[in-house]
Amino acid sequence: MKYLFALIIIFGVVLIAKTNAQSSNLKVGDKIPSFTLKDQNNNIFSIDSILGKQAIVIYFYPKDDTPGCTKEACSFRDEFETFKNLDAKVIGISSDDVKSHKEFAKKYNLPFTLLADTDKDVRKMFGVPKYLGMIAGRVTYVVDKKGTIVYIFNSMKKAEKHIEEALKALKAL
Repeated sequence: MKYLFALIIIFGVVLIAKTNAQSSNLKVGDKIPSFTLKDQNNNIFSIDSILGKQAIVIYFYPKDDTPGCTKEACSFRDEFETFKNLDAKVIGISSDDVKSHKEFAKKYNLPFTLLADTDKDVRKMFGVPKYLGMIAGRVTYVVDKKGTIVYIFNSMKKAEKHIEEALKALKAL
């Protein structure tokens, strides 16, 4: 019984340490890391190709074609022209593969880039926390033309509010 209790405590400490390390990476004022992923059309996309040219809205979401993620993606789609008028590129990132992204984009007529972070490396670089310790989090980063994070919105349950918050942050640039 003593050993079981000790094991539970050790597991809890490791879980807390992982969660804290994961959620403390990037913050407002930090430069975004360089990364390259495949998009929904199986093309290589490098974030460096747009830095210095326009603002970027990078939103991490849990999974293609789920209720919350679909609402969020469709809200970004519905405001896509507004983002374009603010000279901002919208990029959605999840751990789904290229094929899943392609189907999701086609099904909902999504006009923006979806990136396949199948190894979750970019999610880890940004420090996107997990929800309840196991579900991929939903976090939006607004990045200026120089690659500096100017705003972060983290809300698992308010999927559609990510769009409203991103637009507010872009208008303040």
